[in-house]
Amino acid sequence: MKNILHFIINLLRSIYKLLKTRIGFVISFFVIVVVCLIWLFRGCSSKVQTEGRIEITPVQISKIQSIGQWEFLAISDEELIDTIRHGFFGDDELARIYYGTLRLGIDLNETEEGWIKMDKDTVVAKLPPIKLLDEHFIDEALTKAFYEKGKWSEEEKATLTLRASETMKARCLTLTNIRSAEQNASLQFNNLLRSMGFKFSRIRFANTSTHK
Repeated sequence: MKNILHFIINLLRSIYKLLKTRIGFVISFFVIVVVCLIWLFRGCSSKVQTEGRIEITPVQISKIQSIGQWEFLAISDEELIDTIRHGFFGDDELARIYYGTLRLGIDLNETEEGWIKMDKDTVVAKLPPIKLLDEHFIDEALTKAFYEKGKWSEEEKATLTLRASETMKARCLTLTNIRSAEQNASLQFNNLLRSMGFKFSRIRFANTSTHK
């Protein structure tokens, strides 16, 4: 124990003598600089770790919005629409069968300002309401006459087509189908966010309920 203590005392004396020389001063200065750099970088690293958080960037938001119209549910329908025109010499009748596919989804170009943001580690998105993506959903090429008596103008046939369109909307744009499209949208939008590196999301639609 005495030998160790004697060694430490001699070592301290040697260091003290070394500090009095120019070389000792340089070494001391170098050690001080190294210690300061270590402390500085340690402080920066700690700051990044403390303040670092996941953020969604304007570039990512722009990439999502560039999708534009996004379909989540397609409903095929067919309707038999007829009309009667009464005349002095008898009645004329026209009946046609119409086919159409109504596509429900959202248009990401209709998002509100601040529609997507971060809440701690969760992406909160407010999507536009589910709507009919295309009003021209009747396939005119498949439309066929079921029964036709008398002469009918193109304008009268167009009126019948409009009736078929309104009938299909009433039959297909139901609350059940809209909710089904919302569920599909929530699932697919959540998958999109996960592929971009976001683990948690909370998705809702304008004027509708929230989906997690």
